[in-house]
Amino acid sequence: MFTPPVKEMLFILQDALGFSHEELDFETCEAILEEAAKLASEQIAPTNSVGDRQGVSLENGQVKTAAGFKEAYKAYCEGGWNSLPFDPEYEGQGLPWALAFPVQEMWQGANMSFGLCPILNHSAIEAITVHGSQEQKDTYLPKLISGEWAGTMNITEPQAGSDLGSISTSAVPQEDGSYRLTGQKIFITYGDHDLTDNIIHLVLARVEGAREGAAGISLFIVPKILEGDTRNGVKCIGLENKLGIHASPTCTMSFDNAVGYLVGRQNVGLKYMFTMMQKARLAVGLQGVGLCERAYQEAFAYAHERRQGKASNEESNKSSMIARHPDVRRMLMDMHARTMAGRMIAYSAAIALDQASAGDKQAASRVDFLTPIVKSWCSDMAVEVASIGIQVHGGMGFMEESAPAQYYRDARVLPIYEGTNGIQASDFVFRKIARDKGALAATYFEEMSGFVDEALLGQLKYATQKIISLNDDNLRDDVAWIATPYLKGFSYILGGSLLAKAAKVNPEFQLQSGYNIQELSDFYAKNVMPLGGAQFAMMQ
Repeated sequence: MFTPPVKEMLFILQDALGFSHEELDFETCEAILEEAAKLASEQIAPTNSVGDRQGVSLENGQVKTAAGFKEAYKAYCEGGWNSLPFDPEYEGQGLPWALAFPVQEMWQGANMSFGLCPILNHSAIEAITVHGSQEQKDTYLPKLISGEWAGTMNITEPQAGSDLGSISTSAVPQEDGSYRLTGQKIFITYGDHDLTDNIIHLVLARVEGAREGAAGISLFIVPKILEGDTRNGVKCIGLENKLGIHASPTCTMSFDNAVGYLVGRQNVGLKYMFTMMQKARLAVGLQGVGLCERAYQEAFAYAHERRQGKASNEESNKSSMIARHPDVRRMLMDMHARTMAGRMIAYSAAIALDQASAGDKQAASRVDFLTPIVKSWCSDMAVEVASIGIQVHGGMGFMEESAPAQYYRDARVLPIYEGTNGIQASDFVFRKIARDKGALAATYFEEMSGFVDEALLGQLKYATQKIISLNDDNLRDDVAWIATPYLKGFSYILGGSLLAKAAKVNPEFQLQSGYNIQELSDFYAKNVMPLGGAQFAMMQ
């Protein structure tokens, strides 16, 4: 049973992080989250294990999803959940991202394979909203926002993984202003499925005659179904057999003289695609938080049911629940502390996202700064927390029929897609730290002061200066070598500082586990945050 922690989400948003909205009081926010939690727990969560066992199938050129997915998606759309944060001009509800993030987290915790479809929808909406023509907005946004149509990102090719400049899918201009696209894409999440009548593909391709490399790439809208219900020349020709997320169709897509429509200007496609990818990277971090919560709840429930041995403080002659053994308590606290820290980092990015949308340039810089942290650290924590969850279950956790095994397999993709965590680390050190000589990082140091151990904060400052000095000396390989430990160390400390702030606001706030927020913050400070210092030691 998965129960989204609504009260903890609201405490983090409104009390700890100070979220407020003139049209949304506490009761309204609570009602929205409670309703989303009901859908997540009652209709989406039951499809998780079913989808893992059944997977997806390709039949006569059409991808079929697992049992229950179509019904769950229909309920999701009918509830208006896909439209939550989008422009009312195109049938969106116009609610803040700070409220949409907890809702999105619920879908990921309920069923990560299911939750990937909304992520791709949202990314397509974002790209068309920012870069599309008015005609494209009018044509595609209302149905993408309602969820009647789904969206995708078609980036990766067999010969071009992260090296997007090697993309070879071609686009030939036509007299009517459209283009004809030919090529193949791989690893396309929800590239085909039976949840919607149409799928709107956002495709990177090179216009015939364009220059080589990244500077010659353009972005195109390629619908699966054209006007008049005509099938376009795009189809799924294969499904990937993956370690996890079995119920999410990961497709090899063939474009055979497919009709496409240019988004914006030629040769600016990579820039446009990154508009999609920033939100997608934040969404992957949210996936990590949601999966952490699911794994933690599973382990917590099991530890309070399973009896094994006798705890030293147990008065009864019966065997003890394993939750009474100190090492199991430690593991459960570890899982919960990492989950809460990741949630706070992700929600702080959501609040900054809303402020940036209102024109706050400093907030926009914060979103950029936090994006690689949210994506990489929260996804790394999902793998770690899922692994600890298996350990809590013991031998049963290692069995494929148990839920913890699925969570671990599902989690493992998170540090890989939407830019590997190594790419996130390089982005962080070169673009977010070295480029402004640590100026924005320094504002975080000021906010952390008083909430984390000053010696540890001193290590972070020293490591930051080392990054800047090496870059100034043009020792870029040396910077890249230590980028990952630096990003991890920064993230561990940021998470701890946010938990400490939450504890200061209301130290007695009770968590679902029975602990209060002060106890969780203290545990993190003593048992998790020192791992940040260990990361800095690797940079010597």
